[in-house]
Parts: sequence; structure tokens; C-alpha cells
Amino acid sequence: MQPEEIAGALAEVARAVIRGLEDRRGMSFTTASTLGRLEREGPVRLTVLATAEGVAQPSMTQLVQRLENQGLATRVSDPGDGRVTLVAITDTGREVLAERRRERNARLARLLATLSEDERRALGSAMQTALPLVRRMVDEPARHRGPQHDTA
Repeated sequence: MQPEEIAGALAEVARAVIRGLEDRRGMSFTTASTLGRLEREGPVRLTVLATAEGVAQPSMTQLVQRLENQGLATRVSDPGDGRVTLVAITDTGREVLAERRRERNARLARLLATLSEDERRALGSAMQTALPLVRRMVDEPARHRGPQHDTA
């Protein structure tokens, strides 16, 4: 395959994985991504969270309010500056993410079990090659990226 064909295939896989990771019970990818970021990075300002997730601040404000109403996130004072409010994940939010991960991994394991040993080996090898590349793409400064949410 040529680099352009591989790029197209990776983009197609990414779109399919994102759709496949949508919570069957109603949690959007953006919601799960936001909770995951809070879990990994700790409490953060709402404006920083919005920028990191690639959404407008008013949209993030609404999302955080929904997360608070569901008991998945909370607002806390910044220990370094009591005037600043940060958004943090709650223990319930962590539990919900853990359950989502368990369900996702079980679903993927069931699908992988339908592959032959050779197919699983080939997929594993492809993942070892693709994962570092995808991580570099994600970590690359925004100025080198195209549109953030290109689903075309």
C-alpha cells in the first residue's frame, strides 16, 4: 500500500473505532474523552479542558454541568489560587470509566477471538507499528494539524 492509502485506511479505522466506542447507554465519545482527560491529568480549568478537547467553551460548560448533575465530575477550588475553579473527576466518574473500559475490552476480545491465529498475529504486528505513529500524530503541535474533527 502507498502512504496515501495507508493514511486513508487509518482514518477509516479511527472513525469506525470512535463510532464503536460510543456508549450504548448514551455516553458520547466527547464525554468519555473529557472524563478520561480529567482522570489522567487531574483537576483543570474549564477553559483548558475545552481547548484540550477541541470544543467551544460554552459547549464544555454545558458538558461539565451534565457531568456534575450525574455525579461524574465536580468543581473544586485551585489550591494555588482560591479564586480559580477547577473541574475534577469524582470517584463515581472513575468507576463509570473503569466499567466502560471493561465492557469495551470484553467486546473487542470477543471480536478478536473470531480471527485466526495468523490474523491476530498480523493485527498485533500492525498495532505495534501503528500505535507509536498515532501517538506522535496526537502529540504533534496543533499548528501542524488539519481540522480537528474531520469525519469526512
